Amino acid sequence: MYRHILIPTDGSKLAERAAVAGVKLAAVLGARVTAIFVAPPATPVVYRRFVPVKLTTPEAHAKMIEQAGARYLGAVKKAADAAGVPCDLDQVTGDFAADAILQAAARRKCDLIFMASRGHHGLAAVLLGSETQKVLVQAKISVLVHR
Repeated sequence: MYRHILIPTDGSKLAERAAVAGVKLAAVLGARVTAIFVAPPATPVVYRRFVPVKLTTPEAHAKMIEQAGARYLGAVKKAADAAGVPCDLDQVTGDFAADAILQAAARRKCDLIFMASRGHHGLAAVLLGSETQKVLVQAKISVLVHR
């Protein structure tokens, strides 16, 4: 059935639960997984939910993004290792997470995207729309949405 599953994560609790469920599915199917974190480009302004919270250098911001990606992807890797599922990690930088997810799925020849039903909350979701919704609309492969 599915041999290579792409699991996007943004570090949210919902994404973590979806990642664990995606790894369990991969274990049952004998599939491998690739976890992806799409990081925003480093800027001098650090945002949290679209509100500027502090100023920093682009280098320091890039380091924060790198550390966050290592933590988020590490959680998926830990679940995959515990389940005996082969797992690759992919951290990319991009302004549009849905586009980066779809490009990674194509580049890595994934046949399923397994992702959380939502990531952003509140005003961010209203302004941007759901990245999950964008992936669902544009994907050329199967997408399984975890609630």
